Amino acid sequence: MSEGSDALYPGRDAVRAEWLPVGDGHEIYFEECGRGDGQPVVFLHGGPGSGCTPAQRRFFDPAFYRAVLFDQRGCGRSRAASLLEANTTAHLVDDLERLRTHLGIERWIVFGGSWGSTVALAYARRHPQRVQALVLRGVFLARVREVESFAYNLRAFLPEAWHALASPFGIADEQAARDFDLATASAKTVLHGATDAARAIATAWLRLESEAMAMTVTGQAAGPIGDPLCPRTRIYMHYLLHRFFLRDGELLEGLDALRDIPVEIVQGALDPVCPPISAWELASRLPHARLRRVPLAGHGAFEPALSRALVETMNALRDRLRR
Repeated sequence: MSEGSDALYPGRDAVRAEWLPVGDGHEIYFEECGRGDGQPVVFLHGGPGSGCTPAQRRFFDPAFYRAVLFDQRGCGRSRAASLLEANTTAHLVDDLERLRTHLGIERWIVFGGSWGSTVALAYARRHPQRVQALVLRGVFLARVREVESFAYNLRAFLPEAWHALASPFGIADEQAARDFDLATASAKTVLHGATDAARAIATAWLRLESEAMAMTVTGQAAGPIGDPLCPRTRIYMHYLLHRFFLRDGELLEGLDALRDIPVEIVQGALDPVCPPISAWELASRLPHARLRRVPLAGHGAFEPALSRALVETMNALRDRLRR
């Protein structure tokens, strides 16, 4: 993050950090930073299964924004960790609305990247009157074709990592992977397979993801995997197995509800995890949306060019709201 860190605001502590009971044995962790009386913005992390980090506070001007970050059900510091019961996209949308009410916020900017963009769109479609603006990065519409792009097409770019995932199932090429449904088989193995098999497949899936994230960062190797069967992986595979609890193409329906909401889309032009076609298709159905393609950038929000574009987008929204 060093090269792009100049674009980010200085790191700062949260001014409030609590847990909110949301039912079904879940308590979601949330924190606030910036101005207590500032413009509300909520940050939705990716995954599924990731959590918020202190670095994500740095996208927001602390002199203007009241930034709210929270860990989704089973994720990060939310309790109980990796709990899969009552953990669906609809539950996450309900939690977001419950959090807004709890904080006494009338309307807020909703900022989501990757899986966070999915949740942001699902929320905005259901509660458009509560959304002041949408900021989406690395758009993921949770469609079958997007899962296939990751699970099958990356063989062309990362053959060693892809074959490490596919070969335990006896799969040697993309068509066989499609016919077999490698993504679903991987999720079932991680969640319900024998421990050794689950660990091996989880490791291979996470390695493929890590290498894809590093493809567009000069001089950066794939990041460490850590415990492949950690709560993040279980949540990820739970959502993957259930196709993210959305009908195929559902998030491209009913977009007329967003006609009065400013929509800012920031998309890495070379994103191998969430290919740019999804951002373009979404923008083409939202004529008022602004699609900003970031050249030579991939998926990670802290790639220098992407972090710069995100901060600039939030600053531009700040300036428009000040008028």
